[in-house]
Amino acid sequence: MNKTHLGHTARKRFGQNFLVDNNVIQNIVAAIHPQNGQVLVEIGPGLGALTEAVVARVDKLNVIEIDRDLAARLASHPFIRDKLTIYQEDAMKFDFTKLAVEHDTPLRVFGNLPYNISTPLMFHLFTYTRTIEDMFFMLQKEVVERLVAGPGSKTYGRLSIMAQYYCEVIPVLEVPPNAFKPAPKVDSAVVKLVPHKNPPHLVDDIKLLSRVTAAAFAQRRKTLRNSLSEMASLEDLNKVGIDEKLRAENITIKQYCDLVNHLSQKCTAND
Repeated sequence: MNKTHLGHTARKRFGQNFLVDNNVIQNIVAAIHPQNGQVLVEIGPGLGALTEAVVARVDKLNVIEIDRDLAARLASHPFIRDKLTIYQEDAMKFDFTKLAVEHDTPLRVFGNLPYNISTPLMFHLFTYTRTIEDMFFMLQKEVVERLVAGPGSKTYGRLSIMAQYYCEVIPVLEVPPNAFKPAPKVDSAVVKLVPHKNPPHLVDDIKLLSRVTAAAFAQRRKTLRNSLSEMASLEDLNKVGIDEKLRAENITIKQYCDLVNHLSQKCTAND
């Protein structure tokens, strides 16, 4: 497999697969619909396929690129460098709130995310949803299916719950492996995430929701009575109307939120 494109060899440790299909690129940019005056942020611009298409429409773009060589390449790009503000940083550690505050405008974030860190990176971004208007990401198709899954589905899990707690999740388009170089071994898809202005469910302790769902789905074949035995009693489950004989995948987001609020209030009352 040839992993070199435009003189750059894809680096496995950064999960690099470069988008090369112009039709796909134009469809993604059309979905993003970038406009001047917006604070646009691209994660992992790589060799600039999406970057070039976006800056053809706008005057300014912020890009976050961990690969030093690719960041330097963008900085010396003869046609687009003057439109770019380049952050040669790890997006997993980037402070998105600081950037939004500097511009006094919510961010519009997009990117072809490295598949090896896409899930933890999205969890990182969820903590910044108050300063983000929307997000468009190229992901492994399986991850997009998990993001949009509902109760009763085999793909429904902790990622589904946390993503939908923070955002409206909208599939945009599917992308075949041959749209990339090197071609990944999986199908891909683009998803749009729009942070809720008025969240349908609220919890008192978001970290507790993350812990409860992690515990529930860590042993998804067990009943909740067993998988959550160290966090919630049978009485706790019954108190919020959850059948202890059900498994993690059968419980709605609202039910998880109700359980977490009950446990949080119970803990506060015992302090």
